[in-house]
Amino acid sequence: MSTGDHYFTASPASPEQQRSLTVRLAGRDVTVRTAGGIFSPDGLDKGTAVLLREAPEPPTTGTFLDLGCGWGPIALTLALRAPGARVYAVDVNERALDLLRTNARSLDLPHVHAGRAEDVPADLSFDLIWSNPPIRVGKAVLHELMLTWLPRLAPGGVAYLVVQKNLGADSLQRWLSEQLPAEVYAVSRYASDKGFRVLEVRRAS
Repeated sequence: MSTGDHYFTASPASPEQQRSLTVRLAGRDVTVRTAGGIFSPDGLDKGTAVLLREAPEPPTTGTFLDLGCGWGPIALTLALRAPGARVYAVDVNERALDLLRTNARSLDLPHVHAGRAEDVPADLSFDLIWSNPPIRVGKAVLHELMLTWLPRLAPGGVAYLVVQKNLGADSLQRWLSEQLPAEVYAVSRYASDKGFRVLEVRRAS
């Protein structure tokens, strides 16, 4: 990346340098496109791998969200596992969104909708949210993301968030428990693996 570029930069200035990778998603080897200037361009990062391994099997249908999608490993996995679901994938990085659209087309996954937050219909609620949230954007932005999207869980919906332990997983769990009404949301640690926590946020039916 060029100086000043981050994976959460809207329009990276660094050279795109697209490449093909073979990665294992939803129990199969698939070929995807990645590029410079996005999150984890060289393959599955460790946190996403933990989430994909530890999170329970998604429902076969419903409306799902991948928050902070990058080139798309979470959204693509959800779509491969649940072909009857609508999968929305949100990111600020336009290059990452373009790559996810390319990857979804190449894998024949027409129900993946990649876009910025404002592209998601405001009245849409989600049965399932999977996210490797962008911790490095800082607490203020991270907390705003959590309080924007977690309340959009549908009744009975559930979110799984993977966070590195030494980057504040336990403090995020406590903060979510304090911020989300306890009579509506149950926040817990669902799994721990390789220095990461998978947090569960479940909305009452």
